Amino acid sequence: MSDARATTGLVAHGLHLARAGRPVLRDAGIVLPPGRVTALVAPSGAGKSTLLRCLVRLVEPDAGEIRLDGRPVTELEATALRRRVGLVAQHPAMLPGTVADNVRHGLPDLADEAVGEALRAAGLTEGFAGRPAAALSGGEQARVGLARALSRRPEILLLDEPTAALDEAAAGRIGTTLRTLAADGIGICLSTHDLALADAVADTRATLPGPA
Repeated sequence: MSDARATTGLVAHGLHLARAGRPVLRDAGIVLPPGRVTALVAPSGAGKSTLLRCLVRLVEPDAGEIRLDGRPVTELEATALRRRVGLVAQHPAMLPGTVADNVRHGLPDLADEAVGEALRAAGLTEGFAGRPAAALSGGEQARVGLARALSRRPEILLLDEPTAALDEAAAGRIGTTLRTLAADGIGICLSTHDLALADAVADTRATLPGPA
């Protein structure tokens, strides 16, 4: 990993976005350095999910700039950006088939060993690989979504409300997993309403202005 990558990570500033004349993001920004967990805490409707989607160019802001290791993300192909910056949705969609099929989605040649490594990194055992994905609990599906993102070996990982609808024990396990991933050098951003989780897991907090 280059020195520049090790010191910059993903940086966004001055992001504005309006829909139907209504501001969704107003001068939004965030700094996500490698190896640290940032909790994105803001009121409902402030645009947390939209910000995360902007960071991987699923939504294009009207103004502002996003840089990865000092380079504007608009200079990167979207697929290349999303390999380097993974986004895990609040409710990851489980595709038909096994857990391994889900982890391999988009990477059909991913070896069994790599699938097992991604599952272990997400806090699941390799024994989950052959299970039907649709039969998993909500917490297990959240971890499969995380494993799917980790199989691409991202430098930055974005998680949208990763503990929503999980019980306290399952949320705690997700938090422990995120700390382990950060210790391995991955920059992490979790959007959350859970202030206790943010205090327990994050190195720093970021926020957004409330809805206009």
